[in-house]
Amino acid sequence: MKKVLVLHGPNLNLLGEREPQVYGSLTLDEINRRLIEAGREWNLEVSCFQSNHEGELIDALHTARRTVEGVVFNPAGYTHTSVALRDAVAAVSIPVIEVHLSNPAAREDFRHVSLLAPVCRGTIAGFGWRSYWLGLLALANLLAE
Repeated sequence: MKKVLVLHGPNLNLLGEREPQVYGSLTLDEINRRLIEAGREWNLEVSCFQSNHEGELIDALHTARRTVEGVVFNPAGYTHTSVALRDAVAAVSIPVIEVHLSNPAAREDFRHVSLLAPVCRGTIAGFGWRSYWLGLLALANLLAE
């Protein structure tokens, strides 16, 4: 099995409670369980990590470059603000798929620009928890090539 990381950014620990009309009603634990199960079907060993701290997300990306073959990453609010996370994604030599529960392009103007998208392999957004599922499927296919 190929090892992959699903990385969750700030405030995603509040899924299921926080603005369910925007982010859905599933908790982060429920999403993680679904992704781990899907990963098994696609011959992936999925590990999941969430942090509200930029430095911890950067450390997780640095570690990932030596321990996994790819990352599905929802940088959440850091998408639009973190040059440091952008640089960390650019520094790792494994594919990173950016995902978002909501569609940032359909939201406030400040959410329209992703600093990470140019250094990610691709971006999937707007499909709720299925954005993660689609990102994991895309990663599984990339790794199978």
